[in-house]
Amino acid sequence: MSEPIGHRIPVTPTGEHAAIDVAGQRAALAALSGPERGRRAETVRAVLDDPARFAPPVLYALATALFADGRHEEGAFWFYAAQVRTRFDVTRCADVTARGAAAILTEHHGPPINRWAFTDPERVRGLVERAVEWDRAAPHAYDHRWVNLHGTGAFLADGSALSRPREEWEALAEQTRAEYLRGLAEVLAQWPGR
Repeated sequence: MSEPIGHRIPVTPTGEHAAIDVAGQRAALAALSGPERGRRAETVRAVLDDPARFAPPVLYALATALFADGRHEEGAFWFYAAQVRTRFDVTRCADVTARGAAAILTEHHGPPINRWAFTDPERVRGLVERAVEWDRAAPHAYDHRWVNLHGTGAFLADGSALSRPREEWEALAEQTRAEYLRGLAEVLAQWPGR
């Protein structure tokens, strides 16, 4: 999946948006989705060595690379971990127009992984629960403001705060995890034969 998502619109960020450094993320994304198998394998190892350091788009690309290499369970785990982190980053982002990033990433990376994972309800439940626990235990050691570059604030840079107040983050993270688990439970409750 080396095709870009959406259309490229070059924007030079201004204000606080200019401080959002996604160069490392872009390099990892290029390696994970690029044609050079050796570079991809090296980047997979680097991300797996310290996944908490990488923003969710890299975790999505990691999931896709692992899944394509036949490492289905591992790829699915990182896909669900990326979803949880993306949802939290979107929730703490003050620019509500950036919320579409979560759907775009899921739409781009999710179909083959979800088709595989949802063939076994207990498997998908276990993977999602593990992903939520990993998210809870692992630091968010990346710039969560990556998602702000996907909203209209990146164009307008009107001086508004990029994120909701930090004192809200812990509660928002737990709320996001609970909603994610509840969403899975609702899907599985509608599963044929349940």
